[in-house]
Amino acid sequence: MVKLRLKRMGRTHRAYYRLSAMDERNPRDGRVLEDLGVYDPQNKDRQQQLVLNADRISHWLRVGAMPTDTVRQLLKRHGIGKK
Repeated sequence: MVKLRLKRMGRTHRAYYRLSAMDERNPRDGRVLEDLGVYDPQNKDRQQQLVLNADRISHWLRVGAMPTDTVRQLLKRHGIGKK
């Protein structure tokens, strides 16, 4: 099954995350099917904290990808959800 989940990037004490479509059997920082956006919680500019490719995320949700709980909250904040 394909999941939409966060992949940790960056360095110690300065992490950011990539939102990725991944096979659920792969490890957290493993191989991705497609990168869908970036979440940087430490960015001071609220507009740059969450940058998403809404069209591709909607596509993955339509074909049955399941977001993790954290990703679901981020998508809800951005106004993207399963229709």
